[in-house]
Amino acid sequence: MKNTRQKITDAAIEIFNEDLSAPLEIVAEKAEVTRRTLHRYFTDRQDLVLACHAAMQESCRKAIDVVYTSFPEPLERFENMLYAAIDCGVKFSFLHRMHNNDHHNHTAKDENCSKYDVTFNKFRMTIEELQRKNLITTELSVEWVEMLCTGIVTAAINSEKSGNVAKVNIKKFAWFSLSKGILV
Repeated sequence: MKNTRQKITDAAIEIFNEDLSAPLEIVAEKAEVTRRTLHRYFTDRQDLVLACHAAMQESCRKAIDVVYTSFPEPLERFENMLYAAIDCGVKFSFLHRMHNNDHHNHTAKDENCSKYDVTFNKFRMTIEELQRKNLITTELSVEWVEMLCTGIVTAAINSEKSGNVAKVNIKKFAWFSLSKGILV
């Protein structure tokens, strides 16, 4: 039962990352289940989107927490946070887009927004620490560096999906691109 629910959630994350309004039939097809089976696990689209959100939130939180506590040196931590975001893949990209689009009213009073902030503020705090230590340029705002990082994660995801870049090179290329743009 849990495997089917997880398959549907994973398929929905991948599909909804591309098109949040995609029909549930496409999600069911991707998950290799019938629409009827999908509705045994999720009452409606909103229920499925909430399940996706929770799965993405948990996956990204765990990955970022491990890096944040494992690397006391901020530059090494930031590099590994980038790698963790790439490993989270579509979950990272989609979660970030959900909380930073025009249709989302991001507020600390919302439990999902609050959880998102706890996870992603670790990126922000690391960037701020790197700027205080003059390791990355202060000519770029923290927000710009965050968006640049997100863009590079998205490029890494798309590169892996397309197969145009050898998987072994993706993280190396991502860090090279980001570090050349922000390091002092």
